[in-house]
Amino acid sequence: MAAFDTTRTTYGTASFASRAVAFVADLALRVQSWNDTRITRNALTDLSDRELADIGLVRGEIDSIARSNLIR
Repeated sequence: MAAFDTTRTTYGTASFASRAVAFVADLALRVQSWNDTRITRNALTDLSDRELADIGLVRGEIDSIARSNLIR
C-alpha cells in the first residue's frame, strides 16, 4: 500500500539546497582550476628556452600543457 507523508510543509527545499550547494562547489572547482592553470602557465613562461628543452617542451606548448591535466 502506498503512503503519502503529509507532515512535511516544504517539499522541494532539500533539492533546492543541494542544487545551490552543488553550484557553489562547482564554482569553487572552476576557480581552483583556473588558478592552477594560471600558476602553471606563469611558472613555465618564466623558464628559459634551454630549461624548457631539458623537460621536453617548447615555448609554443605552454598554453596546451597549462590547460591539460598532465602536470596536476
